[in-house]
Amino acid sequence: MSALAGQRIAILVPCYNEALTIGTIVRDFRACLPQAEVYVFDNNSKDDTAAIARAAGATVRSVPLQGKGNVIRRMFADVEADIYIMVDGDDTYDASVAPQMAQRLVDEGLDMLVGSRVTDEQEAYRFGHRFGNRMLTGCVATLFGRSFSDMLSGYRVFSRRYVKSFAAHATGFETETELTVHALELRMPVGEVETRYKSRPEGSSSKLSTYRDGARILLMIVRLFKTEKPLTFFSAGAALCVLLAFVLAIPIFETYLQTGLVPRMPTALLCTALTLFGIILLSCGLILDTVTKGRIEQKRFAYLAVPAPVRSNG
Repeated sequence: MSALAGQRIAILVPCYNEALTIGTIVRDFRACLPQAEVYVFDNNSKDDTAAIARAAGATVRSVPLQGKGNVIRRMFADVEADIYIMVDGDDTYDASVAPQMAQRLVDEGLDMLVGSRVTDEQEAYRFGHRFGNRMLTGCVATLFGRSFSDMLSGYRVFSRRYVKSFAAHATGFETETELTVHALELRMPVGEVETRYKSRPEGSSSKLSTYRDGARILLMIVRLFKTEKPLTFFSAGAALCVLLAFVLAIPIFETYLQTGLVPRMPTALLCTALTLFGIILLSCGLILDTVTKGRIEQKRFAYLAVPAPVRSNG
């Protein structure tokens, strides 16, 4: 573990009503990485999550704004470390691989390493969640290029420069999508490692709603597509408007060539309006593309202002 010598390591655990599991998580990660500081960020839990985490040896912080995205924004802002390991508070991820994940981050100079979930337990990773994950991961891969096989995993290791350059706009479970797109958009060195995924203990229930949160994640992908690739987004709208105007104009031109008249004046006006709207959309895309490139450059400078993970010679 010489690569981790002298590195400040923080275990970040976002929690909401995880009294059944939080003690086990804190103890397991402290045993695997005794040099790490475990931070539990309690998001208005109504049970004894905070007290149990504190008794197990974690540093507990409270986040009043509800939602995992709000918790991650607070964690990244408040905690100072060289390596950040984020894990959900439901005790479904394998703590024993955390040292290897952290070491690989340093050895390979990565900025984010995602723990891809592997399980034989049907209850641990339900079909609806698995299917939705594959569909949403495929959407991100199509829109932003290179991606991961498990974009929505809650087990990740980050470098300091990733954490301190992440803007964190999401409020809920769509935050994993934002985490992924941030790395892809800045072309950060990233990786993925398979990790065992197990069922929640009896009495513990998932906070993720398959349909509601799936829809929020899909909307987040659309918003990120508009924000990060405005020229492509608005060009698609412009092309659709022009194509629709062309289709509607065909019978008008046919009638005009036959009779020299334009009897469908409302349709002709609609075609003109659609064409003008398409030009406006294209103009918006061109302008916003320039703005976006400048914003990405600023994010890149913020990212490069923080030193990369350095392997210790010890």
